[in-house]
Amino acid sequence: MSGDLTGGLTGGLTGGLAGGLTGGLAVVTGASAGLGRALAVELAARGMRVAGLARRADALEETAALAGAGFVAVPVDVADAVAVRAAFAGLVTAQGPVRVLVNNAAVYPRRDILDETTESFAQTLAINLGGTLACTLAALKGMVETGQGRILNVATFADVAPLPASSAYAVSKGAARVLTRALVADLGDRFPGIVISDWMPGMLATGMGIADGLDPAVAARWGATLALWHDATLNGTVWEMDQEILPPRGIKGRIADRLLGRRRKARRL
Repeated sequence: MSGDLTGGLTGGLTGGLAGGLTGGLAVVTGASAGLGRALAVELAARGMRVAGLARRADALEETAALAGAGFVAVPVDVADAVAVRAAFAGLVTAQGPVRVLVNNAAVYPRRDILDETTESFAQTLAINLGGTLACTLAALKGMVETGQGRILNVATFADVAPLPASSAYAVSKGAARVLTRALVADLGDRFPGIVISDWMPGMLATGMGIADGLDPAVAARWGATLALWHDATLNGTVWEMDQEILPPRGIKGRIADRLLGRRRKARRL
């Protein structure tokens, strides 16, 4: 790991904003396969109790066999807000407060816009955007009580340059990136200990990715590191694979940086 993380991955929640989360409950959505499964396994290996949410109970049991005794399978459709609230309430009762939420669940229908209906488009939105919102609101209920927590939203650049036959996916994932910024705008000043950021894992060798993509287990090591890194300076940041994507600077900012000898450096995992 780079020197940017020195001292940032040790200690628990009581260690302050720059501490790393080393225990407690982490919730991973879409944990039945692919990146979600890999993230659940990696977080469990790092000592977290992990609750994996997904629709397929049988696939979640396969994840449980890999993640070990610290994994709890929670069959639920994240598009069902009522079911999500009930699932989180049950988890908190049985496992304690949610410390980490990784919003990973998503679908990629690969439908041409002429094959979409209002209903099919809305269903993709309900999972990719609505599911992220439902799980975030459920996790925030406990996080705002303690003033501490970590939310990592798995994102893409699909909204910047949509591929053919990806309209619903691109719109829903782009809106989810706006949601991250809106959450930071609402919560950042009042709850600096609730750290929210976006992470784009890259092109993966998963059902939603490409055959020659990156092994999701490799990406999961980056994602788990970022999810457990609890530092207020990460609030609102965007990451691609293992590197921070710095926000663009206007011409005045660039001139001021040059005059003052300031050099911005992207952090790495």
